[in-house]
Order: sequence, then C-alpha cells, then structure tokens
Amino acid sequence: MTASATTRRPLGRTGLAVTPICIGTSPFSTTPGLYGYGVAHERAEATVAAVLDGPINFIDTSNSYGDGNAEERIGSVLRTRGGLPEGVVLATKADADKVTGDFSGERVRRSVRESLERLGLDRVQLMYLHDPEYHLTFEEAMAEGGPVSALIALCDEGVIEHLGIAAGPVPLMRRFVATGVFDVALNHNRYTLLDRSADPLLDDCVAAGVGYVNAAPYGGGMLAKGPDAQPRYAYRETPESVREAVRGMQRVCAEADVPLQAAALQFSMRDVRVASTVVGVSEPARIAETVRLAQLPIPEQVWGQLDALAAKAGVRLD
Repeated sequence: MTASATTRRPLGRTGLAVTPICIGTSPFSTTPGLYGYGVAHERAEATVAAVLDGPINFIDTSNSYGDGNAEERIGSVLRTRGGLPEGVVLATKADADKVTGDFSGERVRRSVRESLERLGLDRVQLMYLHDPEYHLTFEEAMAEGGPVSALIALCDEGVIEHLGIAAGPVPLMRRFVATGVFDVALNHNRYTLLDRSADPLLDDCVAAGVGYVNAAPYGGGMLAKGPDAQPRYAYRETPESVREAVRGMQRVCAEADVPLQAAALQFSMRDVRVASTVVGVSEPARIAETVRLAQLPIPEQVWGQLDALAAKAGVRLD
C-alpha cells in the first residue's frame, strides 16, 4: 500500500501533526562545496514560498546551513507572509560555533538567538541539538550548564516549544532518547533501502513517545541517481559490493517500472514508526516531484526483493 504524502501524522508526544514528507533546506543554503552547486537567493525564496503554498507542512533548517543563509531565506519569505502560517511546523537546530567549535550552554543560547533573528520569530516550535558527536561527549552534552541544560531552560522561558536531538551514530542517539528530555529524534542515512541500522532506535522512539524523523532517504544521492552517477553513500566511499547491491535494486525497480528514487523515499514513508522523512530540495519544481514519487504505486513483491539485497549488502554506518 502506498502511503499518502500529505495525510498528517502525530509527531510523537509533541501534539504537532506533520506531513510524512518534511522539506529540508540545506541544499539551498549556498553550500556548493557539499552539493556541487549554489542556489541563488531568488530561487531559494521561491522554493520556500512554494512549500508554504503547497501540501507539505513541515520544514527543516539549521543555524549552520550556509552560515545562516537558509534561515535568512526562510525568514525573508515569512516576513512577507506576516509570520509562520498557521498549521506549518518549522524546525531548526542549535549548532556549535563554526570557528571555535564551542558548544557550551552559552553558545546554544547564542545559536537560538541567531536563528530567531534570521527567521523573524520570537519562538520556535522545534529546536534540535545538532550533531553533538563532533564536539562533545554524551556526558558533556548532558552536564549541568551544558547545551542540553540551556535548551531546557529556553523551553522553560517559552522560547522553544519542543526539544529534539539530531545526530548520526545510532548508539549515541539511543542514549539521548533514553534521557526522556527530547520529544523528537532526527537521524540520517541509517534507515534507508541500503542501511537498516537505525531499526532499534525507531523502536526506542515508539516506546518513549518520541517522534522519529528520518533524514537522507537517498543516502546522499546514491539511492536516487544510482551508484554509477553517485558512487558515494552518505558522503563516504563505498566498496564495489555495495554499489553492486544498489545496481541490483535498480534492476528490481526497473522490472517493476518504478524509479529507484521512489522506492527509496517510500521505504521510509511506509514505516509507521517514521513520523516524517526529510527530503532536501533546491527549487520549487522538486516539491511536486517529491510528492509524485511518494505516491507512485509499488508492487508489494518489490519490497521483499529490495530487503534481500539490503541484507546481502550488510551496510552499517556505525
């Protein structure tokens, strides 16, 4: 059964309802070194406007995307609309200082202030602690006066409505979820057609009432373009055995007349444990195209064949 791309789902215990697709804004934050292209200001704003005018109600951004460019571009559009439209859920992320690596409680407060100024808002519905694994141990993150403590205080002050954790390594994510502090968990590249290593994290989230948001369903492009066009998975080099497994997935999909990209997106969406799947876009037309891919019929037997190829490849980032 094909999941609806627009029927809203509960985001864990937050009380928020979000579409199964979340629009990620990292690609239009002017980071050509990562994506291989830049995005003009006008195109980025047109994309934001198209999201607000379309069927998807969940937007994801970050303090660090394009050194704040992504938030600035969102904020520019929101100002023309008189603020965040009713029913739209906007999530952003508190980041470490880009230059010093500081991820103290005070830095988190500055990060949140910067985000709110760029967005033109006085409060935000969902704020993630972003990529702590690059800067802190779990114990440092959770310490009194540390970044998580600062976020909790901002919640108490009414600046943040809900806290999230956005990170990569599954064991670390599970430790954060187990604290009971976070309402939402965003994980990337670890629950895809190719890598199922986040499966226990999804179960943890369901048991704790934590909303699970799945990012990077295309694994950085390999599961959208195929391994010959994009030989890296999750921005990492891959062995030939992994590329061959994805070629096998391409063949399975081709025989069913289904784009690999559609299968990669729907793999995430069809799991009832996933509240929403983040798909990065860089132009307005990609929004409608993503909805189309999400709703293409995929024969049930295809999933069993894809599962077998994933098991054979045995990919685990952690």
